[in-house]
Order: sequence, then structure tokens, then C-alpha cells
Amino acid sequence: MKGRVLILAGSDSGGGAGIQADIKAVTMLGGFAATAITAITIQNTLGVHGVHPVPLEVIEAQAKAVLDDIGADALKTGMLGSVEVVERVAGLIDYAGGVPAVVDPVMIAKGGSPLLADAAVEAVRRLMVPRAALLTPNAPEAEALTGLEVADLDGQRRAGEALLNMGARAVLMKGGHVPGATVVDLLLTADGETVLESERVETRHTHGTGCTLASACAAGIAKGLSLPVAVAEAWAYVAEAIRRAPGLGQGHGPLDHAWPVRG
Repeated sequence: MKGRVLILAGSDSGGGAGIQADIKAVTMLGGFAATAITAITIQNTLGVHGVHPVPLEVIEAQAKAVLDDIGADALKTGMLGSVEVVERVAGLIDYAGGVPAVVDPVMIAKGGSPLLADAAVEAVRRLMVPRAALLTPNAPEAEALTGLEVADLDGQRRAGEALLNMGARAVLMKGGHVPGATVVDLLLTADGETVLESERVETRHTHGTGCTLASACAAGIAKGLSLPVAVAEAWAYVAEAIRRAPGLGQGHGPLDHAWPVRG
């Protein structure tokens, strides 16, 4: 069976982001999700109320247990939190031996809570970006990684090209934080660019969109789809999940990950 995705990320007790969103997205898009949990967060739609890192040796043991038995057709990284975890996960990508990695450089939760130590940004730049078959930053993350302003499509393009030059094999520049009536995501590779554009949905229920999109991309890559097709499939899945958000919680609510089974 193709479609095996090993996810290295944090747990979200509210179920909208993190490992929980990752598993839902990979499953809904026909993949098989396995996990190595990097941190346990105390979280709901109102914010992140606590973060408890998983010991480094436990993160590594989880990942190696999966890779040595089940194997993986793609990796997906999410919340890493610290320099030490970034270093360990970079080593696990190498351990996987050429399995493509979708790297979501998670830095800040939807509610504004930091999920990556400032010192770890340089580690992500140095260790994760060059290992990314696909890097999926939002505008603030791209600004932190490149030092370039990302306030419009040109800014997205410049930052994406800088990240390619830093070693990423492909970059999906997410446009949700860029002002405008339309949301433009830009897929950049050495071969050119693909523009994905839709009308902005005015909603507070966008918790977990980044995790969901990256995992959906990983599912497509794991199934053997070409990168542009995998990204387009993932993008369409997330767009509909936002439109069908169930309205849960009092803050930034989750998407409807299971909309495909509801028809």
C-alpha cells in the first residue's frame, strides 16, 4: 500500500490542529497516518494553555518504531518547539533514507501563542528547510525564515524564491495572512510556479488550516501523485473544510475534516 505518512508533530487536545488534524486529513485523503508526538499541548479554540515537550529519546523511539516496521512514503513535520527537537527530527528525516518530507515550520498558534522558541528559528532555517521536499510557510513564518517582508503576492514570490535558494525543493507560500479579498497560495519549484486562488471566507473557524494543508499535501505525495496534483488536491480539500466548518468552540474553531464522508 502506498500512502503511508509518518507525522512528527505536537498533539492538540482540542482536535482542530496538530497530530489530530494531521491524522484526519491523511485519512480523508486516502493515506495511512502514523505518528511521533513531539509535544502535548493543553489547547482549545480559545488558545494554548500549556505545552509539555515529549522527551527527545521518546520522539526518536516513536519514529524509528514506525519506520523500521511499517515504513513511510512521506514524512510530515509540524510543531517542533525547541532547537533540540529540530535537531533530532532532522536526524530522523535522514534516518528515513530519502523519504520526502513536508515541512510545516510551525511557529505561532492561531491564537497567538508561540510554538517555536526564538532560538529554534535558526535551527529550522539551517536544518529543516534544506531537508524539505515541500516547505509550507505562512507569511509570518516566511518573514521569520528569510527576513523579507511578505505583504503581497510579490513578497510571497520573493520569500518563496529565497527559501528555494536556501535548499527547499519546493515551497508552498500560504496567503491567508496576506490582506485582500482573495487568498492566493503560491507553489514555487525550480520549474516555475503555480497560483492557487480563491475568495476569502470571512470566518473565525480556521484553527488548524496549516497543519491540515501540509498533511493533506503529504498524503498526496505518499500516494505517488505529482507535486502540483498533490498540492491542488490538498488545497481543494482544505478550502471545502473551511467552508463547512462546524462552528465549534468560542474562539478559533476547527475545520470540518470529515466533509468528504458527508457528501
